[in-house]
Amino acid sequence: MNNDINTPVTESYDENSIQVLEGLEAVRKRPGMYIGSTGERGLHHLVYEIVDNSIDEALAGYCDKITVELLDDGIIRVADNGRGIPVGINPQKGIPTVTVVFTILHAGGKFGGSGYKVSGGLHGVGASVVNALSSWLEVEVRDGQKVYKQRYEKGNIVTDLEVIGETNETGTTVTFKPDPTIFTDTTTYDYDTLKVRLREQSFLNAGIRIELKDLRTDVFEPKSDEFHYEGGIKSYVEFLLAEIKKEAISDVIYLTSSQGDSTAEIALLWSTAYDSRIMSFANTLHTIDGGTHEQGFRQSVANVVNKYAFDFKKLKEGNARLKGDDIMEGIVAVVSVKLADAQFESQTKAKLGNTSIGNLVRTLVNEKLYLYLEEHPADAKIIIDKAIAASNAREAAQKARDASRNKSGIGGKTRMPEKLKDCISDDPTKTEIFIVEGDSAGGSAVEGRNSTYQAILPLWGKMLNVEKARDDKVYGNDKLTPVITALGTGIGENFDINKLRYDKVVIMADADVDGSHIRTLLLTFFFRYMPELIEQGHIYLAQPPLFRVSKGKQRFDAFTEEEKAEYIERLGGSADVQRYKGLGEMDPDQLWETTLDPERRTMLRVTMADAELASETINMLMGEEVEPRKQFIEENAVFATDLDI
Repeated sequence: MNNDINTPVTESYDENSIQVLEGLEAVRKRPGMYIGSTGERGLHHLVYEIVDNSIDEALAGYCDKITVELLDDGIIRVADNGRGIPVGINPQKGIPTVTVVFTILHAGGKFGGSGYKVSGGLHGVGASVVNALSSWLEVEVRDGQKVYKQRYEKGNIVTDLEVIGETNETGTTVTFKPDPTIFTDTTTYDYDTLKVRLREQSFLNAGIRIELKDLRTDVFEPKSDEFHYEGGIKSYVEFLLAEIKKEAISDVIYLTSSQGDSTAEIALLWSTAYDSRIMSFANTLHTIDGGTHEQGFRQSVANVVNKYAFDFKKLKEGNARLKGDDIMEGIVAVVSVKLADAQFESQTKAKLGNTSIGNLVRTLVNEKLYLYLEEHPADAKIIIDKAIAASNAREAAQKARDASRNKSGIGGKTRMPEKLKDCISDDPTKTEIFIVEGDSAGGSAVEGRNSTYQAILPLWGKMLNVEKARDDKVYGNDKLTPVITALGTGIGENFDINKLRYDKVVIMADADVDGSHIRTLLLTFFFRYMPELIEQGHIYLAQPPLFRVSKGKQRFDAFTEEEKAEYIERLGGSADVQRYKGLGEMDPDQLWETTLDPERRTMLRVTMADAELASETINMLMGEEVEPRKQFIEENAVFATDLDI
């Protein structure tokens, strides 16, 4: 055998080597190219594509109601009262136009014809892709006289287009079942995910009415929502402000302009928040990766505020320009553009690339936001003062980061926190650290632990609520610095998961209101500054028992009132019941048996499946009420068993 690497391998490469995929075969062969993924995100994208077609009818002025229904067995029905997809014979293909729309890629009324002035489904593949990736799909069209119906299976025509009735209504109804051989992870739709998207569409199309109905009887209780906002994106900004639970420090500022077939519509305000919330859309599609319209907005807002500040001497002589991030602190905005020839980076339409629309947004903001600041000097002063405070805080945070980075011991090795009782092993795949509430519990934990692989870090005093603090307060906080140093990863933009010193980071607090508060504050910190720890499954909650129930030599640890009653009954109806007042009340042996021993302990692993929804939840939880905090732990943690493998 010749093993010379320079000797070419002879394989047949001829006309038989080239595969041609007919019709919608390409979609079924490579679905990710068309919908992003075949997971939960791609599954929901099918609904968005059909709804986007109905929204296009609304943009054209022919539809004011859309209904989305979740049915049993993963079936979805989307109905609108638009004009109805044309049913006449298509002159190019010689078959009904509705058939063309659902069976041929790049077919639709969005390629420069007179069907739509602007649209979301610009690529013209939405309906056909949904059809290709469905076990079956049925379309009904009402043209004001007759009702037409056609059925497809896996993209193939099963029945001819047929008349099934008469009507004086118009519109289109699409019913489909996603193909489980394509969506192998799940074909179960999440109501709340669809709710967020449809609510967005209602905000972006003032006056449209969108209904979402969950009619599934096999798993879920029927429920429904209706979205209808006459205020459009101004109402959206107010909704977003309420969602983050912050106060407005300016009125809602509304700006709009048009040029040819393109329009830009912006609503914004400044709030007491320390971060920004900017939602950008192109032809009603959420551009989650931004694009020229969002970039133009950010740049022009920074320029306008700086220009106003210097023109009206709101900055001291010699001051440098305020940075864009400082000016954007606390801003809540919706940027919505509509244009005839939107250029997206992919079929999933995550980023807009049109240069002209960026220029339109810049011109709009430069002219009209400056005018607003001139006419509202009190608001302008508050906005500039906030930006100056943000600038000062940013500089202080950088100094705190530098100081934290430079805290080294001999030989440049990071000096560990004084109260940390580290473990012997330095294998980060086998070690765990318990962040313990108070020195008393910390002492018991140190004595009760297995020092080979278990480290203990006691915390004391009031924990900082990072939801209400700027970065400089976080980096310099004496309660959080020991956690940051012990874990070794750094935080924020300097975070490096590869430097994590422990596989499990366990929050161990008392099972009472104060303990719940501490857990929530720590989880908020991890979410804001070390989200990867949660995403990769490193954060846990220890679950110490509430009671010890004993009789003679028999004893049980109970984690709930129900368990306590069950154990008492098991012991004959009478038993000695000891309530654990707190971790500090347990002796080292008890703490090992109930909370530290991997063979007997129960721990909750914290998960965060959707960062945006989790962020909204945490914002909600940082209020004064205790119950929502408990609910967060219940909804974002799952029982983990066989943890030590």
